[in-house]
Amino acid sequence: MAKAILKSRRSRTIKPRLSPIQPQNKIPIEYWSHSSLMSFLRNPLAWYKRYVQKVYDTPANPASVIGRAAHLALQHFYSGMKKEAAVELGLESVRSVADFEINFGRAQSRTARKEKRAQMERDYLQAISFYLVRPPRHDVVGVEVSAIARVPELALPIKAISDLVVESRAERGALDIVDHKFVDTFSKQKAQKTLFVMQSLFNYYTVREKYGRPVRRFIIQECKKTRNADGSPQMHRYVIDYRKCEEEFDVFHRLINDATREISRPRIYLPNPSDMFEGENSFDIYRLGLVDGDL
Repeated sequence: MAKAILKSRRSRTIKPRLSPIQPQNKIPIEYWSHSSLMSFLRNPLAWYKRYVQKVYDTPANPASVIGRAAHLALQHFYSGMKKEAAVELGLESVRSVADFEINFGRAQSRTARKEKRAQMERDYLQAISFYLVRPPRHDVVGVEVSAIARVPELALPIKAISDLVVESRAERGALDIVDHKFVDTFSKQKAQKTLFVMQSLFNYYTVREKYGRPVRRFIIQECKKTRNADGSPQMHRYVIDYRKCEEEFDVFHRLINDATREISRPRIYLPNPSDMFEGENSFDIYRLGLVDGDL
């Protein structure tokens, strides 16, 4: 009975609040992902540059370089590689990133950049060691699972990459999705954090479509990169149970359709200077008039 109710909730049509997207309106993207949706909500001009014009020249901050390296190490570890070899692959990925691809902040001299890179390596090695000292065990079905889902209620397909897809321990025959995050501080909202919930729904639909099986939970494994002075655990685990997300599914559908409607209308893309990641870059683009006005 519970499964039937859940299926019914997921399949019902969500009524849009605004007028429907007109057939003659051009949608400038082929699908939404969690990163592209959050980028559009945070900074429409930076979103337009990356996801419509496909210009990828914004330097990454050190934390994102470390996070990508740690994800790479875990990808290989959960694919069967020994810990030491997986850690070494992650370290190589940190070292392979060119200086121009990194936002060094105030560290602009050659000496300062060299020290910053050395610190990035130390931070990566510490973070991944915290995770692998007692790595969570899973019955792994897929690693770095990329998929696109076409959901009848949504105006555009959605895409997601799941760090791990595993056999669920909460429901026999169902799948769980595991997401790894390497952070400076633990999330205060835990599983209720809006970013986590929105991301989990992208992964829910894509994993369900790829495997054709029920998807029960989204599990966030948060690893704090700096050592806790009080000796408390470096890992926190949060669980989002999809059976308890009826309202979140409704909001997700409405947000995707409203965002699709918004990018389909004629508009001018404006920068968000307060965006801590891309504010300056997006304002420079606007100031120099580097974005086409074709929308």
